[in-house]
Amino acid sequence: MGWLADESGLEKCAANYVPLTPLSHLNRAADLFATREALVYGTERWTYAQYHQRVTKLASGLAKLGVEPGHVVAVLLPNVPAHAEAHFGVPVAGAILNSINTRLDLDTVAYILEHGGAKVAIVDSALVELVERACIVIGGGPKIVEVPDPQAGVAPSGRHLVYEDLIASGDDAFAWIMPQDEWESLALNYTSGTTGRPKGVVYHHRGAYLSTMSQPISWRMTLYPRYLTIVPMFHCNAWCHPWMIPALGGAIICLREITARGIYQAIADEGATHFGGAPIVLNTIIGAKDDERRPFDHVVEVFTAGAPPPAATLAAIEPLGFNVTQVYGLTETYGPATECTWHEGFDALPQDQRSAVKARTGVKMPFMEDITVLDEAMTPVARDGAALGEIMHRGNGVMKGYFRNPEATREAFKGGYFRSGDIAFMHEDGYIKIADRSKDIIISGGENVSSVEVEGALAHHPAVSLCAVVAKPDDKWGEVPCAFVELKAGAEATEAELIAFCRERLAGFKTPKRVIFHDLPKTSTGKIQKFELRALARTM
Repeated sequence: MGWLADESGLEKCAANYVPLTPLSHLNRAADLFATREALVYGTERWTYAQYHQRVTKLASGLAKLGVEPGHVVAVLLPNVPAHAEAHFGVPVAGAILNSINTRLDLDTVAYILEHGGAKVAIVDSALVELVERACIVIGGGPKIVEVPDPQAGVAPSGRHLVYEDLIASGDDAFAWIMPQDEWESLALNYTSGTTGRPKGVVYHHRGAYLSTMSQPISWRMTLYPRYLTIVPMFHCNAWCHPWMIPALGGAIICLREITARGIYQAIADEGATHFGGAPIVLNTIIGAKDDERRPFDHVVEVFTAGAPPPAATLAAIEPLGFNVTQVYGLTETYGPATECTWHEGFDALPQDQRSAVKARTGVKMPFMEDITVLDEAMTPVARDGAALGEIMHRGNGVMKGYFRNPEATREAFKGGYFRSGDIAFMHEDGYIKIADRSKDIIISGGENVSSVEVEGALAHHPAVSLCAVVAKPDDKWGEVPCAFVELKAGAEATEAELIAFCRERLAGFKTPKRVIFHDLPKTSTGKIQKFELRALARTM
């Protein structure tokens, strides 16, 4: 099927087939955009010619340290230029990049280093002691290369090879080791591990390449974007954006610490045009103090993900000069896999309805074959905005599987789809809307309560900055909604006031029965750690 009657003499060969890899983007950029800015960090600037040279020397230096094709190189760095360089330099050496969350505890870092088997670890000098202790825990571990940061006042420990010396040791003429098969492994990313040991998600070159070609379409990107690093590069490789920007000849503006002042400064002084971030980043921008804000004269395009952004947040940020597109995905899908594509017909909607539409999870991105909502029988749910099922993915943007965990891989792919664990419904037009994580659905008196829906109602209250709703055990109803709330600076509200506010907008069984004013525990990517709040609610 699909073959000509006579295909004799037609063949796949070096002239017409090259394995897809995002490494090709930097090779091309070094030629086409040699003098354009590639990396920006404070007062430092690197052109694409310099970027390419440093990546080449990094790969060569790693090879001289004993890194061979198929080895794993761990990286524990904030969003600094060395982390962007590692996204190319490690795979150019034929190795697999393992970017590790810089805020993990000792036990988890030790587990990842041992499970992943890293041969070398490139580590921020502020984190060297943590990695040294992790190596003691596992009785060995990788060679450490440390990255000091004079701009942040982070000095070298003096105990290990320094990153710039590793670069200097490299050979300008090092031959890049390109994949012979696009299914070869590119990166190893560990999940958050909130319900057990983190799982190692394996990316292939093909999936990452197609993500880098798909997201510019979804983001309406043109040549020469100026991309601000807010999504940590250890989180789904910053949604594949470090590999993507060279394809467009853009600049990566590195931001070590994510603050309102830093974001506004990067937009005003460096002309940042795009960034990604969780809804908490949007709230940081909205809540910026007057002395933290800077005027700018262009619209900044934002991808937001990590949790469904409340419509109230979207309505508040757009007048400030930001156009927000919600995207959705998981570590297992190379980051974003759906987008809330904007249709012209949405423009005529009233503001509150426009914000509600923007808060939808959306539709599949171009590099995905199918993203749908299926029930337990693997049947598509009705497109009625009510019937619930699980979001499932199929396509080139799905991981190879979980490293050294075949049982978890089989379970994740059961039924011919990647099973996300996210519960959602579908609108009539095919747009998906997350109702909740499967573990976050609250079942009160036999009724399903979406914590996301309750959070959306609370977020409309003018005093609420952030909120999270979890299940609280209840003798009569089994469990009931319990809200944890952070108020805006200087704002006041009582528990009774917020419960009454919700009761005006929600069915009685969905209304929180308790409101607790509490600092919300968050991951380094801004996700609220509901498992901690559930544990707290159980003690009440």
